[in-house]
Amino acid sequence: MKVKIVAADSMGVRSIATFVEACGIALGLDLGAAIAPRRYGLPPHEIEWRRLYEALDKARDIVRESDVIVLTHYHYDHYLRGDPELYYNKTLIVKDYSRDINASQRFRSYRFLVKTGLKDRARVLVGDNNVFKIGGLTVELSKPVWHGEPGTRVGKVLMARVECEGESLIFTSDVQGPADPEALTILEGWSTPRPSIAIVGGPPTYFSGKVVSVESVEMGLRGLAFFMRKVKPKTLIIDHHLLRDLNYRSHIRDHEGIARELNIKLQTAAEYEGRAIEQLEARRRELWRR
Repeated sequence: MKVKIVAADSMGVRSIATFVEACGIALGLDLGAAIAPRRYGLPPHEIEWRRLYEALDKARDIVRESDVIVLTHYHYDHYLRGDPELYYNKTLIVKDYSRDINASQRFRSYRFLVKTGLKDRARVLVGDNNVFKIGGLTVELSKPVWHGEPGTRVGKVLMARVECEGESLIFTSDVQGPADPEALTILEGWSTPRPSIAIVGGPPTYFSGKVVSVESVEMGLRGLAFFMRKVKPKTLIIDHHLLRDLNYRSHIRDHEGIARELNIKLQTAAEYEGRAIEQLEARRRELWRR
């Protein structure tokens, strides 16, 4: 199983876009990217725009290359909303756009899948709580779980498990920890076979006590520790919302200890790809001062 992180917050943009090649199938997961329109009251810096254009070009190339594409939810950093034609004639496994979805995501999914005609130009399959056999590849989608703490107004997402010849990958999307106990129960059930790699969206520590409660963030950090102890992935990539905090390492000291104890390789997406970490959004003040 070959796994490539296409774009991520540690690589300069809002994303957790992933590409998997296994059992002769090319699979894309949440192939999109975005940047924050405002951070610290400032617009994106030129360097951020440059990284975004690069990330979107890479995502477009991977969409073209993929046989199957998973779309876990309809936040703009998880799909190419402006390029529906790239998905024509693809197998597209998506979050259900008619059930268990909040108003914002329902509107976005309608605009992307129905209004553009994509629903009739691709093989669109509802992923929620379903398992798909594609050649020798198994793609399993969870039931919808919360995008962070239970009841959050930003809605729900799907998680994915990909298996090929006894090797598995877990992709949690925007679970922010997870902070949702139901998500943790599902993930614990995915612990066998032991995942070779797990790609997890961490909690938004940069919003703690502001946009989200301190307790919500703490739930996510506790959930991440639980996940590590119960699932024990060989490699754990922790990224996305967590990397919008310049001091993210201070929040995962305990997790680094768990990783050493359990022989888990804990990395950001950038480190996994052998790149320097670029927290451009978190460094926006510094970039503008320059």
